[in-house]
Amino acid sequence: MFDWLKKAFSKGTQPPALTSSSPPEAAAIEALDPIAKWAAERGLKPAKGHSKATNGFSLTGYLGHKSWTLECSQSARDYIRGNELRARADLKINDDAAVLIMNRTLKNSLEKRAYEMYTDTLQTTADPSLPEEMRWLAMYPEADWPSIPRPFWDRYVVLADTQEHALAWVDQELMAQLMAWPFPGPDEQTPLILMLLRGKAYLRMQYAMGDMPTLDHATDVFTKACAAAVGGLSADILL
Repeated sequence: MFDWLKKAFSKGTQPPALTSSSPPEAAAIEALDPIAKWAAERGLKPAKGHSKATNGFSLTGYLGHKSWTLECSQSARDYIRGNELRARADLKINDDAAVLIMNRTLKNSLEKRAYEMYTDTLQTTADPSLPEEMRWLAMYPEADWPSIPRPFWDRYVVLADTQEHALAWVDQELMAQLMAWPFPGPDEQTPLILMLLRGKAYLRMQYAMGDMPTLDHATDVFTKACAAAVGGLSADILL
């Protein structure tokens, strides 16, 4: 990782978890027939406190005995245009593991933005309001291993606290799902982040409301990522 990027942030800074910055902007699931039907088929229910006055949705379900949430609303991230799809699950896995999968286009864009801020003669300190994704670039080195085909590395980057944690999570099935988005769904340019931090799993991605194949596949990606994390990074597994 670039020294200039590490120097832009204070040592010991811990990145905050991906969370919604405000209550989800959610429409009544009953009014979104395709999503309501799809949610019922996937065993998902409207989240409590779910607003009926705004556009979007907020759903909850279970992965085994672990609850998880899936929501969509107007993005609060400037690198995501329009709506943002988010998922979160408290897996209670190894708290020490920090692994981030990001599409390479987004990583390059954030790095360029951070570099421009760092080299700006008027920018003398790191802006605390910067997206945490830019801080991860400074904190975690890029992982790479030959058993995963090069096309995956052309599209995605894996950042991790240790190579062992990355290897324990990103298996062949998860890699395959991340490469199999339905056409004309997300491509190499579509912002996407999948991560593990402090025992929790997160998904954040740009999403076009009503794109049901993408919604269905994103759910498969996230649930597979959770299963792989539980299998490879449970708290009682020492790496």
